[in-house]
This record gives sequence, C-alpha cells and structure tokens, in this order.
Amino acid sequence: MHVSMATSAGQAGQPNEDFAGAVPGAVVLLDGAGIPDTESICSHGVAWYTHRLGGALLGRLSRDDGQDLTTILASAIGELAAGHRDSCDVTNPSSPQATVAMVRAHGGRLDYLLLADSFLLLDQLDGGPQVLTDEREVSTRRACTAALDGVVRGTPEYDRVRDSCVDALRARRNQPGGYWIAKDDPHAAEEAVTGSRPLEDLNTVALLSNGASRIVSPYGLTDWPGVVKLLDANGPAEIIRRVRQTEARTAQDSDALVPDDATVAHCTRSPR
Repeated sequence: MHVSMATSAGQAGQPNEDFAGAVPGAVVLLDGAGIPDTESICSHGVAWYTHRLGGALLGRLSRDDGQDLTTILASAIGELAAGHRDSCDVTNPSSPQATVAMVRAHGGRLDYLLLADSFLLLDQLDGGPQVLTDEREVSTRRACTAALDGVVRGTPEYDRVRDSCVDALRARRNQPGGYWIAKDDPHAAEEAVTGSRPLEDLNTVALLSNGASRIVSPYGLTDWPGVVKLLDANGPAEIIRRVRQTEARTAQDSDALVPDDATVAHCTRSPR
C-alpha cells in the first residue's frame, strides 16, 4: 500500500490540530477538537493530544499482530489519559479530544474504524465510491442547535441560546444517545463504526478530516466520485488547495465558515 498525505492548518500562526501518519499496512487520521483558551484545564492543548494519540495508535498498529482496532484505540486512549491525568482535568468536557479514522490491511482485508465525523472514501472496483462516516456527532449537533432557528444573530438572546446549545452538546458527548469521540474514556472505542472489506474489491482508499471534506459539503466544488478523480490525478494537496481557494473567495460573506484544519491521506496499491 502506497500512502500520500497532505495537511494544512486552518489559521496562519495557529497549530494544526489534525494528525495523519502511516506505518506499513496502516493509516491513522485524527481531527482534534477542544475549546480555545482552556489552558487551565489542560496545559498541553489539542495539537499535543492528537499527535500523542496518533503516535500511540501507529505504535500499536506497527506490531501487525491483528489485534482488533477497537482494542488498539481503547488502549491508546487509556494510555494517553493516564499520562496527563495528574496534571490536567482530563474529564472536563472542554479537555482535548479528537475524531479518529483508521484503516489497516491485514489478512487480505481492509479493516476500518471511524469515531466521530472524519470520512473514509472507499473506491470500489465495482459500484463506484462508498463514503463512510460516523454521523452521530453531526446529528447530535443539529438537534442541540435547533433552538437557534429564527433567533437573530448578534443579539443577547442569540448568545444566551447559543451558550445553552453548547452546554447541551457537551452533555451528550460520550453518552448513550449522543455521540462518541476519543478523549479520556477508553470505552468510547467500543462505540466506533467498524467494518472490513476484501482488499481485492477496492481500488483506492482515502481518509479526510472534516475540513477537507468541505470540498463536497458544504462547498459543493465536486462530488465524491470527483474527489476520487482529483486524488488519482493530482493527489491530496489538490483537495486542500481547492478548499482554501473557496474559503479565501468567500471570506467576506456574512455566513462564511471559519477555515478549518484540513488533512487527506490517499492509499493506493503499491507499484510492482
């Protein structure tokens, strides 16, 4: 398996809170999440968390012992939480956390794991691309923010309702009926979306963080088959370039999205 990767921080001068890495036969992509200016909760920060967790995952995957991906993730989350539990409030809802996407080629199959809203793009030899993601975070966020519909932006009422929506979303994190993300609780790994496909059924595979997936939604610059074509022709950097180009062009719009860290890992068959 040949892997090419590209990543870009959403804001100049700010750390990139995404992580991507590979070892022979396996790829990991993490998208960090957390609340700015929460150093009193965790002095390390989100980028530190994603890079440490990513490294712990790659170390385990490099053993190539066929261990279940959920077990690998649970072990890594537990190790990382234990490593800074004495100095940081790791159970606080605002402590660093990350989405997780993992793939591993083992025994003629591609095993995958998804936790929260990163994307896995499987380019099938028959049937075209299949897109997989863990939709629970998006659906939970949509439910929690429904109260903002019709409330005028920039008003005290909007700020009050928005704060209550944020509190509601945090309360559903890593809870039954809510959504799951890598943070301090190893049991979150058991809630991941997992599966396995025969390698012979796949042409290429791609992992995208939420910031990179904007090329399809909400920007609508292409569809998922178009993403496959762009990756095959120009590689991961082209996906990010087009996203950044759109963000720059729409920066002055009142409803413009804040640029997000964007990362793509593209896996193809190794040349013989």
